[in-house]
Amino acid sequence: MPSDAIAPRPIDRVLLRGTLLAARERFVVSPEFDQAQAELACNLVEVLNQLEPECLGMYWPIRAEFNAVAVCAADPDIVVIDKALPWCQRSPPEMQFRRWDGAQPERVDECGIATSNGPPVVPDVVLVPCLGFTADGFRLGYGAGYFDRWQAVHPQVTAIGVAWSLGMLDASAFVPQPHDRALMMVVTEQGVIG
Repeated sequence: MPSDAIAPRPIDRVLLRGTLLAARERFVVSPEFDQAQAELACNLVEVLNQLEPECLGMYWPIRAEFNAVAVCAADPDIVVIDKALPWCQRSPPEMQFRRWDGAQPERVDECGIATSNGPPVVPDVVLVPCLGFTADGFRLGYGAGYFDRWQAVHPQVTAIGVAWSLGMLDASAFVPQPHDRALMMVVTEQGVIG
């Protein structure tokens, strides 16, 4: 870079979250959504069939996230022995996965998200919802850091991001922070990145 060039400034994460969330909410009511949803489902099924997880950590979809739960329940080609959902507590902030039978959850965690009553488990593959992401696998979530902390404690687990392609971020402007953990790959409706 020439000495007089201005380096890209890191993006304000709070503003970026708001922008991405608004764009995602517009996207899910657009005419393109149904096709994108089918394509993301197909790409995710292909990845899961290659990985063959014994225990798949999922997430209960909120705020216009892709519904991986519905895809995994409806697709007979996905063979998963066990499933789990995250359970989060606010203080101290901590997340664990709990075995899930696939039924409609009757409980919510301390963040108000549907979860399971099952015993704690450590999945071998975890699906991680992404609000934004970079090509090298860094993720922007809602800012509480639950998945990053969980990944730091469980580095052996294969973490797969799930996102709409509109969340792709420029790596030169989105600078990972020390607590950020990279995902193995991110699955979108346009393909697999990473």
